[in-house]
Amino acid sequence: MRIYISDLKDHVGQTIELKGWAYQTRASKKVKFLELRDGTGIVSCVFFPADCGEENFNNFEQITQESSLKVTGEVRQHPKHANVYEIAVKHFEIIGKSENYPITPKEHGTDFLMENRHLWIRSKRQHAVLRVRHEIVMAIRDFFDGRGFTLTDAPIFTPAACEGTSNLFETKYFDDKMYLSQSGQLYMEATARAFGKVYCFGPTFRAEKSKTRRHLIEFWMVEPEVAFNDMYDNMDLAEQFTEYIVQRVLKNRAEELRVLERDITKLEPIKGPFPRLHYKEACEIIKKENPEFIIGDDFGAPDETIISSQFDKPVFVHHYPQAIKAFYMKEDPKEPGYAMGCDMLATEGYGEVIGGGQREESVEVLIQRIKEHGLDQKDFEWYLDIRRYGSVPSSGFGLGLERAVTWICGLPHVRETGSFPRLYGRAYP
Repeated sequence: MRIYISDLKDHVGQTIELKGWAYQTRASKKVKFLELRDGTGIVSCVFFPADCGEENFNNFEQITQESSLKVTGEVRQHPKHANVYEIAVKHFEIIGKSENYPITPKEHGTDFLMENRHLWIRSKRQHAVLRVRHEIVMAIRDFFDGRGFTLTDAPIFTPAACEGTSNLFETKYFDDKMYLSQSGQLYMEATARAFGKVYCFGPTFRAEKSKTRRHLIEFWMVEPEVAFNDMYDNMDLAEQFTEYIVQRVLKNRAEELRVLERDITKLEPIKGPFPRLHYKEACEIIKKENPEFIIGDDFGAPDETIISSQFDKPVFVHHYPQAIKAFYMKEDPKEPGYAMGCDMLATEGYGEVIGGGQREESVEVLIQRIKEHGLDQKDFEWYLDIRRYGSVPSSGFGLGLERAVTWICGLPHVRETGSFPRLYGRAYP
């Protein structure tokens, strides 16, 4: 049976074999240390001449950074630290030699690290980020699966825009043309009429020529949709969802958050209820610090930071002006000119991580909106059918996975949140 570093607690006193890579080494005349990593953890492998013999002890210098190894030794409890184990090495074998590994234990520039992303992901910090990402992905699926939602993934190739035509990637599709998906929302509205509660979870694409710390060209998004839910039900669901994933990361990934030096006191208060602000109230907060802000405009990153800095929990902003929202967003009949949409702004200036709202259920209103937005109605006939055959109110939202990872990990830039990020101007390995 293959034994991993994460299994060592079950093998104290036994002689085992581990396979992994040399993370770091250090040596003196009497004892030498190898930090071995295998993907499940890092363990200190101790070389004493009396345990490993003179030949293994003298060959220690052949171990270079990131060489792959097979190490045989006895598992021992660390003499000073509980739940920490080490290997008293008896023998080692180099499987694959690593020569002149480029990412050395010193400071490197961001461009260099991103060009070597395929190697940078081996570092402790990047490993911790990707472990947290994995936990969030599992939490997302568990939350919706555990509440009776059905996963109904949307297509990547789509015939029309969901959120405007200016940021689409166009691609040849045999004798026609298609676009890479901006969102699965329209398809989730269809499947919600079949299953009641649905979600999709997959990659989406935005051809935005933006180089901010919040933007990626390709990112993953989870999008639930619930038939018969209104905007307020939608905020309730988003609130419960956010609390669940944050608290789960705090519970299950404490070690990774420690490696990232994340101040968990900023995450511990992330429990419902969250504050809720009407767009007008949010504008009043912004105007106090940014008098140049024009009421009626959408919020920029500095405006979102101004709002979120007032709270130690995420804050919902709802009822944005109808004129700045997508064609499918329902206008509030009790407050004409304002849409029944909502965004959730994360704490600590991390900005919008959730956006959504209630959909327009009237086919006549949708047809008029499609015309107003300069869209071709024939591209949306299937979408209009959803209203023609048993129309009901529905609501949903989208959470960008990478933005959530950035926030929960406390990262300065979204580029560290995926194995191989795609940003404007550069495609990495």
